[in-house]
Amino acid sequence: MPELSDLDIRCVRAPNPGPFTLDGTNTWILGRDPCWIVDPGPAIASHVEAVAAEAQARGGVGGIALTHDHADHAQALAELRLRCREPPVAAARGTVDPTLGDGDSFGPLRTVSTPGHAPDHLAFVTDAGACFTGDAVLGTGSVFIASDPGALSGYLRGLRRLRELELVVICPGHGPPVWTPAEKIDAYVSHRLDRERRLLDALGRGLRSADELLDDVWDDAPAALRPAAALTLAAHLDKLAEEGRLPAGVQRPVAS
Repeated sequence: MPELSDLDIRCVRAPNPGPFTLDGTNTWILGRDPCWIVDPGPAIASHVEAVAAEAQARGGVGGIALTHDHADHAQALAELRLRCREPPVAAARGTVDPTLGDGDSFGPLRTVSTPGHAPDHLAFVTDAGACFTGDAVLGTGSVFIASDPGALSGYLRGLRRLRELELVVICPGHGPPVWTPAEKIDAYVSHRLDRERRLLDALGRGLRSADELLDDVWDDAPAALRPAAALTLAAHLDKLAEEGRLPAGVQRPVAS
């Protein structure tokens, strides 16, 4: 099996473990003279120091790319830029330059739009087949889908587009690298479709309240992740509504 070093990639993991971040947020550094950084991570001094030191050892930073602007991925951006002589920052939105859309390039990275977890979510792919997926695909477990219009449909489209690529490794925002990208993406799609099947079954049995649906369809979600499961339930209900398959009288979860 190849190693990250074969692709000149290094992971610096932030010390912010938790139910949503697993062992911590992964900041990815690739290449050298200059190197490129994907997701600066949280604003933890020791993490910023470790990322800056690795970047300096690789000859400085050509640019910093954000998969999305959630704090655990982007909070350290300002401090890291100061430490690294203010390289350009690229993302789908925000005060960045350049602003990226689907199919754009930034240094050695090209983008694939992967909305779902966040509307601005991008994955970054290299010519060598490394894919930096942020929170679109994790090293272990599944992700929550935001309750934005078209979120789940867009998420599935993004996964299927990644599946069409000849990927060698998935470098996720949390968890270990995935050296079987096709199998992982297939499992992610199957998981979402199975959850939809279970939801349709529950609706067919007459369940209508958000709590009933969560208890029945997301019965495997730990208590700490129930709010995230509620957001994902809303995204599934939105998809059924878009497709004309949502029965009347279903309670949509309200974000707390």
